[in-house]
Amino acid sequence: MNKQQREAMVRVDQAGEFGATRIYAGQLAVMGDRAPQSAEILHMAQQEEAHRARFDAMIVERGVRPTLLHPVWSAAGFALGAATALIGPEAAMACTAAIETEIDRHYTEQLEELGDTDPELGAVIRQFRDDERAHRDAALAAGAERAPAYPVLFHAIRLGCRAAIRLSAKI
Repeated sequence: MNKQQREAMVRVDQAGEFGATRIYAGQLAVMGDRAPQSAEILHMAQQEEAHRARFDAMIVERGVRPTLLHPVWSAAGFALGAATALIGPEAAMACTAAIETEIDRHYTEQLEELGDTDPELGAVIRQFRDDERAHRDAALAAGAERAPAYPVLFHAIRLGCRAAIRLSAKI
């Protein structure tokens, strides 16, 4: 794997973690601490913030150009979080389940592509993938599948996540 491919990984992963912080910000802005899932969302938001901070540092350390789409991901992430929270707490959890399912797939593919060419990046991705899996499992346990139109919501969000990954790697 060449340097340009590794830089694209860092760029897209930083953008994704940034987007996750914005989704949780939107959900918390709507739900506050009133929903039973609020404490879980706050916990996940704090982990995503730590993930984002680590990738922010890697962007600087490695001299990687961040995505130019940050303003778009900021607005879109917040809007997605707020919209799913407005539907209800289970829809907010469905959003998490969908995104984390896709990120698990994405991080696993990255680890396969990376092999042993960049042990530091591989260790970060592996750790964060495990955290994202825990978020997905927590969202499912908190009622994600009880959200209105769950299959449609779940697959639409995953599709949007895939598109954001592809765009952030290039732009």
